[in-house]
Amino acid sequence: MGEKIEVMISQENLEKRIREVAAKINEDYSSTELHLICVLKGGVFFMCELAKHLTIPVTLDFMSVSSYGNDTKSSGVVKIVKDLDQPLEGKDVLVVEDIIDSGRTLSYLLDVLERRNPASLRLCTLLDKPDRRVVENVNVDYCCFEIPDEFVVGFGLDYAQNYRNLPYIGVIQSA
Repeated sequence: MGEKIEVMISQENLEKRIREVAAKINEDYSSTELHLICVLKGGVFFMCELAKHLTIPVTLDFMSVSSYGNDTKSSGVVKIVKDLDQPLEGKDVLVVEDIIDSGRTLSYLLDVLERRNPASLRLCTLLDKPDRRVVENVNVDYCCFEIPDEFVVGFGLDYAQNYRNLPYIGVIQSA
């Protein structure tokens, strides 16, 4: 771990934008309870920060899916590593994700969750890379930042399980 990290999105800009997105979610769900599903591990930093700014009633659950392993590119093979603890039927559900890249993982996950009959199912992501999208059916309802096609770390995002704890979004620079 001797890589140099260049800041792409500062801690201050992350916090400001998350507050703005939370305000929109508060407005959209003002008359209902919202069930947040965090996609682990990367999404936990974002969901915790987002939840702090939600003024509506929320419940939380966690799911872990994987398509990366220790690589910087998605393998395309999605597997559920940890499933939800609570049923979704009749709930307004917001999936909270750290980053949407190819969209394969989210397409698979949203299909699985939709079959569990939630009242509504929407998607919130910290980062979106629309240039990398290879599936059409991933509609992002709430997005903090669209970013270019670079491998990013920090604020929950990792490279081989490292750098998740950085308080900003950064790009690993080649040595």
